[in-house]
Amino acid sequence: MPETRRADDLGSAPARSQGPLVLIAALVTVVLWASAFIGIRGAGPHYDPGALALLRMAVGSVALGVIALRHGIRLPAKRHWWLIVVWGVGWFCVYNLALNAAERTLDAGTAAMVVNLAPLMVVIFSGLFLREGFPKPLVIGAPIAFLGVVLIGMNSSTSAGPDITGLLLALLAAVMYAGCTLVQKHLLSAGTDATTLTWFGALAGTVALLPWAGSLIGALQTAPLDATLWVVYLGIFPTAIAFTTWAYVLQRSTAGQTSATTYVVPAVAILMSWAILGEVPTPLMFLGGALCLLGVLVTRLRWGRRT
Repeated sequence: MPETRRADDLGSAPARSQGPLVLIAALVTVVLWASAFIGIRGAGPHYDPGALALLRMAVGSVALGVIALRHGIRLPAKRHWWLIVVWGVGWFCVYNLALNAAERTLDAGTAAMVVNLAPLMVVIFSGLFLREGFPKPLVIGAPIAFLGVVLIGMNSSTSAGPDITGLLLALLAAVMYAGCTLVQKHLLSAGTDATTLTWFGALAGTVALLPWAGSLIGALQTAPLDATLWVVYLGIFPTAIAFTTWAYVLQRSTAGQTSATTYVVPAVAILMSWAILGEVPTPLMFLGGALCLLGVLVTRLRWGRRT
């Protein structure tokens, strides 16, 4: 689906945010990002955080390059190059390293609970710095969805208690998530091509991960094939495809509304884990998932929003 770059398209983002293509793109992003938790679990025991991130981003960069070439590369303005590099390193290098490392000491529910502080951060800071305001649906729906994530996290926390280092790493991932979403929205609003931006950012993140090349070579020699295939999957689907659809949605909606949509991820991850890994959800997890869905539904409503 071709993306347009006219100024009037960018200016009409709120009006387009409910369009069917945008909703489909958001759904693709949510499902693929949810599947990443399963992929990281499958590959994590055989790849350290740096090696996993490097292989994922190397595969993802190649796939994004193919997407960018088919779409048509449009070079960004020179004044934006440094910000694109900073954004790419933060989103595709630091975020991946922090999340991969956090999930080594935290259970998935606790990690998801901390990382999902990010959409709330985006709602606040996009309202303050991007002048998106604080629409009632977003202010009401985002906390409801986060409460659902908290219930999921409480249910899956281990009796030994959370690891402080893991919590700090998950918090770093949340900060990177929120900050990079705001920077990406700024770059897209300035007219930067979404597909080219995603590809260049991925390349910057891959280069920043090269210090883990030695660890990756060793892991490739010892890891079983299924673990390596999980990382390849992470590079193609949750990275290349999902970040492309994420940029598509972010360009046509507000940063707060787009990030709030990702609260559906924990709910979808529960269902996928049930179907693929045979991990049966508890009633509390079902309740948390339902609150996630309800909260996101509220954020998508329009209650007499001013234009």
